[in-house]
Amino acid sequence: MPPRKPSTPGEPDTGFSRKRATINDVARLAGVSKKTVSRVINASPSVQQETRERIEAVIKQTGYVPDPQARGLAFRRSFLIGLIYDNPNPQYVVNMQLGLLDAMRGSGFELVVHPCDRGHPPLVDDIRAFIERQKLFGVVLTPSVSEDERIAEMLREIDCAYIRVASVGLDAPGHMIETRDRLGGLAAARHLAELGHRRVGFISGVATFRSSAERRSGLEEGLAERGLTLDPSLVAEGAYTFESGLECARLLLDRPDRPTAIFAGNDEMAAGALHAARELGLSVPRDVSIVGYDDFQIASRVWPPLTTVRTPTRRIGQMAAEKLMGKEGAEPPPEDRLPTLVVRQSSGPPPQ
Repeated sequence: MPPRKPSTPGEPDTGFSRKRATINDVARLAGVSKKTVSRVINASPSVQQETRERIEAVIKQTGYVPDPQARGLAFRRSFLIGLIYDNPNPQYVVNMQLGLLDAMRGSGFELVVHPCDRGHPPLVDDIRAFIERQKLFGVVLTPSVSEDERIAEMLREIDCAYIRVASVGLDAPGHMIETRDRLGGLAAARHLAELGHRRVGFISGVATFRSSAERRSGLEEGLAERGLTLDPSLVAEGAYTFESGLECARLLLDRPDRPTAIFAGNDEMAAGALHAARELGLSVPRDVSIVGYDDFQIASRVWPPLTTVRTPTRRIGQMAAEKLMGKEGAEPPPEDRLPTLVVRQSSGPPPQ
């Protein structure tokens, strides 16, 4: 047997310099049960702080590393979290992934991404098969798949942990992250009304997305505060893509009574609206103001840079993963989860 490395003065001689420590060793040295050690490893909030710190010190001292396969067998699930989405905006998906990974770093959990089509008839069965095949620990659902109650019912049926990200509360608080998109539409409307705009056009997202209705509701509420209404003839339905924003803006801006401002349901469509304005020889914001939604990278890279409603998508992803893993800490400040207006050069007073 190889000799053990002498312990550092002041530290107990554990003898684990050459031998891999086990969870039983950690439990023995910390004077607790194996179950308590497991709870600390899995970030359970049910362990007292003093006990947690003692166990963490022993883990660090012995160099104990949990076996992911053993953990998966113990829980009858893998340590995989699934991101299930049908969002047509690639930047939204990337930001959500980054947020999930921020929270999962160092936790032993890994991310599996599963795109889907909400209009596909066997959607629920496909998602169930994906979860069972991967033995997922839990899933995060983003709009609009998060709005499908059939999926939530299936997840409850198979006892799979889940978090729904949606513009309004659709489930118990423990299963929800609300983005409150109506407040974003309200902020955009107030900004344009304060600038003096009276004819405001709206390019909505996909009709089946709850966010489209919520952002329109906020826009109408904000205009109503100034005694204004949203003219139905100045509303065009897009698809949350650049191309749809371009086409919708062409229709709105080619009218003889065109709007003096356009609120687009996301930055991709707002960028398309900027392009349409240039095609028609209009200057932004001198001839028409354009406001987007999301504040993704494209918003600050187009010209002029977009005034937009910022949604903290990456932070929301982080919050969703923390909630799913049971690592939720203190309630985050409102600005960490609510939409806020970012004013740039694409909005100004209406033409005289």
